[in-house]
Amino acid sequence: MIKNNKLKLIIDFIGIAVGAVIAAFAIEEFLVPCTILDGGVVGISIMINNLTGFPLGILTVVLNIPFIIVGARKMGKLFIVKAAYAMMIFSVFLEVFAPMTDATEEYLLAVCFGGLILGIGVGLVIKFGGCLDGTETVAILLNKKFKLPVGQTVLIFNIIIYAVAGLLFGFDRAMYSLLTYFITSKVLDIVESGMDKTKAAMIITNDSKEIAEKIYSQLGRTVTIMEGEGLVSGKKTVLYCVLTRFEIHGLKEIINEIDSSAFIAISDVSEIIGNHVKKSGVLDKKPKTKSKQTAEENSEA
Repeated sequence: MIKNNKLKLIIDFIGIAVGAVIAAFAIEEFLVPCTILDGGVVGISIMINNLTGFPLGILTVVLNIPFIIVGARKMGKLFIVKAAYAMMIFSVFLEVFAPMTDATEEYLLAVCFGGLILGIGVGLVIKFGGCLDGTETVAILLNKKFKLPVGQTVLIFNIIIYAVAGLLFGFDRAMYSLLTYFITSKVLDIVESGMDKTKAAMIITNDSKEIAEKIYSQLGRTVTIMEGEGLVSGKKTVLYCVLTRFEIHGLKEIINEIDSSAFIAISDVSEIIGNHVKKSGVLDKKPKTKSKQTAEENSEA
């Protein structure tokens, strides 16, 4: 078990490094030459770089430090270590790729291929549990506290950044940047299936109580506990919880640590109606039927 966990951790860090290098290549060889912005901290860094000439790699590190400090208290040590590692690799390779000949100066090619390659890179980073941009960390924290959707929060941040870019560099650049963002998001969906959608996880395990408590303490998500029976395996406990795309990796880590033989089914959730118990202790104030009350009592067990 320990050897498997170490091997998985090594694979995670290799995957994060590969994704960060690919993302840095897309930024420096496609987007920067055409003054097309990525979103979040990287987009802000590109704007400052264009205005002052200050190295882009250093800017991304400096501007991400406050987000790392804020996230360190709430997101867990492993997530922060992986995020810091991804950002450092990304920043170093921004400087490595900066002196190289630009891939293209054609705006349409830069938007299409830059967005495609960037989506692959960022998708790999997130798939292996990392994070390249501090605004994503803030979005996750806001989601945990105020239930604001992560994807929509990041989009609002980026729209503000693109509006400022339009004032500084012309609104054609802002529109190119917004188009690149949507291409990148679609590629992200392919690399990490359905990442912009809420996920539902169904877990069949013999260690239900320990897993449920770990999910609650580490991810801040409550779990509905149900009894089931397998045709061959007999009686089993089934856990059901709803979580965000960024928490899927953490969920897998928890389950692999406690019960590597557990069966997990993860699916997209198209819509959520009503509230559920979160770590903050906020409850749905609507009147509950008996079945709903029983489910919530089980989830708190």
